[in-house]
Amino acid sequence: MTRIPEEDRNIMEKAIYLPMVLIILNRDLSIVENSPFKLKKPYLELIEETMKMIQKDLTEVKQYMKKNNIQVMETKRDDAFTMYMFLYKGYEETHNYFNPRIRNKVQEIMEDYFLKHRSR
Repeated sequence: MTRIPEEDRNIMEKAIYLPMVLIILNRDLSIVENSPFKLKKPYLELIEETMKMIQKDLTEVKQYMKKNNIQVMETKRDDAFTMYMFLYKGYEETHNYFNPRIRNKVQEIMEDYFLKHRSR
């Protein structure tokens, strides 16, 4: 049983997922830049604006975590699972994440950000 409230756990998970989304978008940005697309600008702008939104949200997550004495650290990774140590106001908890679940969650977050951008 976790001692971490759901709201804080969600923020801690954002600290895991958002950097991964940025890594993927950064990689995609270079692929689009070097691609033979006839019109690259719309794709580049979509990716860059999405990255700005994510960076802003990640900054807020980091500030919240610092203010509330919360840390997340990756401790172990293998082909199937990634283990994280959650330090929450003096308590330590270990959480195991199934790598395909991480991948699906990162994809879901990317889609949410793209849809947010589209609805502006």
